[in-house]
Amino acid sequence: MKKIILLLIVIPLLAFSGIHKYYVSVTQINYIKEKQTVQITARIFVDDFENTLRQRYDENITLSEKNEPKSVNDYIETYLKDKIKVKINGKDVNLVFIGKEYDYDIMRCYIEIDNVKNISSFEISNKILFDAFDNQQNIIKTNINSKQKGFILTRQDDDALLNFNYKA
Repeated sequence: MKKIILLLIVIPLLAFSGIHKYYVSVTQINYIKEKQTVQITARIFVDDFENTLRQRYDENITLSEKNEPKSVNDYIETYLKDKIKVKINGKDVNLVFIGKEYDYDIMRCYIEIDNVKNISSFEISNKILFDAFDNQQNIIKTNINSKQKGFILTRQDDDALLNFNYKA
């Protein structure tokens, strides 16, 4: 009962205390060995992404499901390829932008890496929105070689490395 009363007091205070907005993206990385692909899904807040694309490329960009010019996809692809870098087994790989979809205030961006026969090491640098927000955090969740790992990348620590040891 005391916890409920405390929550009823604290929640209204927090609602009007001027708590700043959180700046975060979540990127899920899955290695599909049977298809020899790495599938990457980046979830980014639409308003933050739109403002960043406007500052970098075109002040008239509007991210919207309806009547969106094709150039928007080009800007998104350029931005993502500039901000996400991946090395597999110590070698830079090519990211292929597949597309995007909107889910309320979130944009899901789909990226793929083809022809990945095996992964002994996986390195990712994710600088999405670091150029726009000092306190941006990019959460990375991986499922590679049946092992799940998670990382939080910040402007000061913007890359993660996973090593996998195989026994023949």
